[in-house]
Amino acid sequence: MEKAPTVHDLRSALALLKAVPGQLIETDEPVNPFAEISGVYRHVGAGGTVARPTRKGPAMIFNKVKGHENARVAIGLLASRERVALLLNSAPECLGFLLKAAVLQPIAPVTVSPARAVCQEVVHYAGDPDFDIRALLPAPTNTVEDAGPYITLGMCYASDPETGESDVTIHRLCLQSKDEISMYFVPGRHLDVFRCKAEAAGKPLPISVSIGVDPAIAIAACFEPPTTPLGFNELSIAGSIRNKAVELVDCLSIKEKAIAHAEYVIEGELLPDVRVAEDQHTNTGKAMPEFPGYTGPANRSLPVIKVKAITHRRNPIMQSCIGPSEEHVSMAGIPTEASILQMTERAMPGRVLNVYAHAAGGGKYMAVLQFKKTVPADEGRQRQAALIAFAAFSELKHIILVDEDVDIFDSNDVLWALNTRYQGDVDTIFIPGVRCHPLDPSQSPEFSPSIQDKGISCKTIFDCTVPFKLKRKFERAKFLDIDPSRFAPGLFTNSL
Repeated sequence: MEKAPTVHDLRSALALLKAVPGQLIETDEPVNPFAEISGVYRHVGAGGTVARPTRKGPAMIFNKVKGHENARVAIGLLASRERVALLLNSAPECLGFLLKAAVLQPIAPVTVSPARAVCQEVVHYAGDPDFDIRALLPAPTNTVEDAGPYITLGMCYASDPETGESDVTIHRLCLQSKDEISMYFVPGRHLDVFRCKAEAAGKPLPISVSIGVDPAIAIAACFEPPTTPLGFNELSIAGSIRNKAVELVDCLSIKEKAIAHAEYVIEGELLPDVRVAEDQHTNTGKAMPEFPGYTGPANRSLPVIKVKAITHRRNPIMQSCIGPSEEHVSMAGIPTEASILQMTERAMPGRVLNVYAHAAGGGKYMAVLQFKKTVPADEGRQRQAALIAFAAFSELKHIILVDEDVDIFDSNDVLWALNTRYQGDVDTIFIPGVRCHPLDPSQSPEFSPSIQDKGISCKTIFDCTVPFKLKRKFERAKFLDIDPSRFAPGLFTNSL
């Protein structure tokens, strides 16, 4: 039997998926990067909070992108929990535990020579007469209303100008001109702290954007405080997942590093005191589709990256995602699961058995916690676990608590618990007036007079656990455990 490829970059990840039936498809049909790529993949495998009809499906490669003769576009690489597990060599229900362990045993990145950096096989400098990032990067425009072409999976890497500590995060990047990109920051992100320090000193902040990387890097880049505080380089989490340090390389035009095995690298500087309107060329008033399922409003004043150079592999692959798709759920949600597991285990060992950052919340707004009550004194601690999660993650809005016999990854089973183990008047806990996420359109004074400011929300706990003293009265029907493969071998390949 042929050995599965070892994943260390985007191409080896695609090779692994290609070897597994149903996980990757390719098309040679010419596609327009303006709205068509997302329009197609919405039906193939986007899932998440994308407007229906959509579904979970394979990742996809577009081999012929109009206007970009030597480039391809890959989309949906992480748009299924099962596919993420395959790429990280884990089981779907164990991904939170895998990342939790990786945070506790980080492996710092290393810098390699340019000779080992395939991301620099081809180099374009901004001083070249025909330099234009819009021609070099097949960045899709997701919908006809978008502010412009967007880089949705760029690993943004920069360093604190005071301490030299580095961080990697993913941000909304819109191509604005031949050498300018606008960058959207959710308040409090680490790179924005670095940018503000540089701007206060009147200096630009060097930044690299690596596109098309090992999926472990994309997942690790989505960790947030308090699990990864300021100064914690998330690339060390990816190193731990692979048990091998992520390789970086010195950029060619700026004093910063980039991911050596990336398909593309953008080298540039965040300019001090320079701002542009995100939709300055389209005036649509809209940015791009975001994880809640709505197209986010265009920001009227965003910082600007002045591009100095673009490097890439030969015949590069642009990796992209649809903002509201299941791919966002995987990247944002699984690190959140790991962080909640870590914090609740410290506070109440053995009680929280698993966590699922549900797709309906885009991986950020809703979590399902599986809690086990073993003694009478555990009653009420399930709600404490929810409060711990809320206290740490401001973006969480709803938490559903269920017992150990409920499959948290099966929404029908969770709704069954809601219908048979929950009474609204006693099992709903409201926490009003708390800061949440600015992209939730219901969190505004226009939606409810109880909301004082945009981004303020009422966080809610739905306690669908059985009171400990009643557990025996809520036992599920006990079926005989039978190996079904003897009776339906075509449907079942593994024994129970």
